[in-house]
Amino acid sequence: MKTSRIYGLLVLAASSALTFNSCKPKGPIEVTIGDAASKVYVAPGKYDEFYNVVSGGFNGQIGIYGIPSGRLFRILPVFSLSPENGYGFSEETKPMLNTSHGFVPWDDLHHIALSTTKGEHDGRWIFANGNNTPRVARVSFKSFRTEEILEIPNSGGNHSSPFITENTEYLVAGTRFSVPMGEKDVPISSYKENFKGSISFIKVDPQTGHMNIAFQLRTPGFNFDLSRAGKGPSHGWFFFSCYNTEQAYTLLEVNASQKDKDFIMAVNWKKAEEYLAAGKGKIEKVKYAHNTYSEKTHSATTVMENEVTVLDVQELSDLVYFIPCPKSPHGCDVDPSGEYIVGSGKLAAMMPVFSFSKIQNAIAKKEYEGDFNGIPVIKYESALHGEVKKPGLGPLHTEFDEKGNAYTSFFVSSEIVKWNVKTLEILDRVPTYYSIGHLSVPGGPTSKPHGKYVIAYNKITKDRYLPTGPELTQSAQLYDISGDKMQLLLDFPTTGEPHYAEAIPASLISGNTTKIYKIEENENPYAAKGEGQARVERKGNQVHVYMTAIRSHLTPDNIEGVKVGDDVYFHVTNLEQDWDVPHGFAIKGALNAEILIMPGETQTLKWQPTEAGVVPFYCTDFCSALHQEMQGYMRVSPAGSNTPLKFSTGKIEDQNAGAGK
Repeated sequence: MKTSRIYGLLVLAASSALTFNSCKPKGPIEVTIGDAASKVYVAPGKYDEFYNVVSGGFNGQIGIYGIPSGRLFRILPVFSLSPENGYGFSEETKPMLNTSHGFVPWDDLHHIALSTTKGEHDGRWIFANGNNTPRVARVSFKSFRTEEILEIPNSGGNHSSPFITENTEYLVAGTRFSVPMGEKDVPISSYKENFKGSISFIKVDPQTGHMNIAFQLRTPGFNFDLSRAGKGPSHGWFFFSCYNTEQAYTLLEVNASQKDKDFIMAVNWKKAEEYLAAGKGKIEKVKYAHNTYSEKTHSATTVMENEVTVLDVQELSDLVYFIPCPKSPHGCDVDPSGEYIVGSGKLAAMMPVFSFSKIQNAIAKKEYEGDFNGIPVIKYESALHGEVKKPGLGPLHTEFDEKGNAYTSFFVSSEIVKWNVKTLEILDRVPTYYSIGHLSVPGGPTSKPHGKYVIAYNKITKDRYLPTGPELTQSAQLYDISGDKMQLLLDFPTTGEPHYAEAIPASLISGNTTKIYKIEENENPYAAKGEGQARVERKGNQVHVYMTAIRSHLTPDNIEGVKVGDDVYFHVTNLEQDWDVPHGFAIKGALNAEILIMPGETQTLKWQPTEAGVVPFYCTDFCSALHQEMQGYMRVSPAGSNTPLKFSTGKIEDQNAGAGK
């Protein structure tokens, strides 16, 4: 009764604070500084200082923004179809969205992680999680394309993912929803007996970035929320926030909020490697898809994997420890030194900061307050560095600058609070508009943050932009943190529902991007590397069109002999060898999408004619002054007709020739 009453009071306080902040907006003049415009202005022809890589949430994509301008540069499709460029529609990219469940063309992309070396951003890869159909993806910073998607078995909601170790040795995928393993048909009420958690450690090849599941940890049935790897002295450890230690299975807003403390789970992954080497892992038969995209063939392939190695943490000592953390922890963040771990209890009135050295000391001295399912629970006081008192309402996430300060988002009180990691003193606070979720400091999760800015990713927009019906744009806000006090500089809209983002110096990326694909290195089996190789071939009811595109014509541009019921494959090769000259391809009546072909690349669009007639096709990407002239015709004859297969470009024929039956 007492716990429920406390919970009710917290909810009431939270609701009151949200109402107050939503109904009492401050105007921009009140909160911005006089020279804000000059601080975010990027002159024509000049570049932003940082790339901001932003998760797209329910759109399954990644947004690339410039900081400090807030300009949107690109939307990168990852788990979602993209009609703009044909990702997931072209024959070459369809396999990227294969899973053990079939073709899944969407997902809920919450978090990204940028590859690091020695704890610092290295500008190689972006990793992203698929929360719904558990997957992780790898995107190349060189091509800004999704190169790999790995499905995660034994998981029900891949939320604490894809956070990485300081040398990108591993990224993790922790299940949000504990589930019965092996897809067992058991009563939901048997949660405590049959539901288990799963943490996947995914090995990353240091040269290629290629991913594979090295091992999984079988854990008690909690909800694993977020995670961070240790660094420096804590390298070799991973930390996960856990809620629902009550192991409730209905009305979690009440039943999973009963205990005053849940857990931070500390995992010694170096010890896990020792257990694996000693043969302690158990092989389990599973089924999951592993999709990879080749820059040489410009094509994706799917391999169905069939097993994983599992370590049961309840059977192995020195592998996992629980640290009590109040209350319903969400964020779990490690400071640049690797010594301090910040827990953010959504319903807590303060924030605990744990000390890695104290955790190690407590383990050595066995300072436990008991165990949970056989796993040691470290005494709260033994692990604690200290508590940040009365920081705000609804703490969620923390990032760090290079001066020893932390920045925490508070959802309910709609603010960012700056505080000192060692002294725990609150230094400053600024309002956000409204209800901030994640926040991002350039380099904030690394061992050497760049500081300068903090970016808020807000859940509610209200009066910040022109209205667009019932749904308003998502909002980000840029703050200057170079001085003692944080100062609001800019509002800018974002796509999807951004959850997490990281900002990386543009200098690490911009000079290494792919500009063209060398035509002579194109290994796509359907490539036409010159107009002399353009042709049309019939194989049964399949018609393969080997087409080239160059300013400003398609070869061939007249095709006859296709019949109703055929499967027509347009294999289009862009012959350009000039940067920023893609060509598009579309045909009337296509039920899928267009395709967008980069210089030197080959992509394939499948089309099925359903009626006889003459059908136009054309280039969709404006490429030259004669872009409109870049078109052609496909003649479709009735099924069973004897119209000969022929094709041409630039050939003028008698208008009465070639009539079909």
